[in-house]
Amino acid sequence: MSRRRGSIRGCVMTDVMPTHVEAGASLWRDAWRRLRKNHLAAISFFLLIAMVALVIVGPWVSRYSYETQDRELGATPPSAAHWFGTDALRRALFTRILYGGRISLMVGLCATAVSLGIGVIYGAVAGFAGGRVDSALMRIVDILYTLPFTIIVIILTVYLGKSIVLIFMAIGAVEWLTMARIVRGQVVALRNKEFVEAAYVMGLRRRRIVLRHLIPNALGPIIVYTTLTIPQVMLLEAVISFLGLGVQAPMSSWGVLIQDGAKVMEDNAWRLIFPSLFLSITLFSLNFLGDGLRDAFDPRSTRHL
Repeated sequence: MSRRRGSIRGCVMTDVMPTHVEAGASLWRDAWRRLRKNHLAAISFFLLIAMVALVIVGPWVSRYSYETQDRELGATPPSAAHWFGTDALRRALFTRILYGGRISLMVGLCATAVSLGIGVIYGAVAGFAGGRVDSALMRIVDILYTLPFTIIVIILTVYLGKSIVLIFMAIGAVEWLTMARIVRGQVVALRNKEFVEAAYVMGLRRRRIVLRHLIPNALGPIIVYTTLTIPQVMLLEAVISFLGLGVQAPMSSWGVLIQDGAKVMEDNAWRLIFPSLFLSITLFSLNFLGDGLRDAFDPRSTRHL
């Protein structure tokens, strides 16, 4: 652009285009930069990657099957042959923990996906519709919040059966309420923004506006709460399995192994310590990662700048 000259009260003013324009950082790039500087969240992320890789690859390279048993020998403490010892049926505890990790992580991810789908759609509809529709839908959420969901999941498991798929559905069906509230709040804050008004002017349908504009712009809080929902779901599955209503033999989960170890903790402490350690590391890592993501996606946070 050429120079422009103008006179204001006898003064000559020259406008010169700057030779360098600083590029603005996107929300995602800025969030990634904040997350990398959060050392606790970064360590938790790599621990989770290592844990997932271990439970996926470990059983394939293990010399022992999770279901091979020898009733005559019984439980043995940790040794060079069995790093984590064996259970009462002489099954390698290390292999069973890795197989149990697959089940526990799968329950956490699948049940969270169910709650994510229900909560995002429900909250987006409530927030976008507004008015009486919003009030009615949120009152339903408030009423459901008063119910003892752990007991409801246990009742559903008893009456519908102990299938692992039903466990996914039962847990996911009761964990969507907070997600719905979060998404609803984000949509309410976004629905009067300029880009939404521009979408109306362009003649886009409401469904397209919600799916292509509002929900993508609310992904930050959704991702954060998803990472915090997974450990809640895994802990609930562990409670159900501890009560004997979860995964059934010969399969195992960390909750099942903890239940078995708790029965013999005085004589075979290793059967309780090792599965509890794996579950605790995973839960703490997910919570620390969720906290890190929450700080990273908060534009008002200066904690990791």
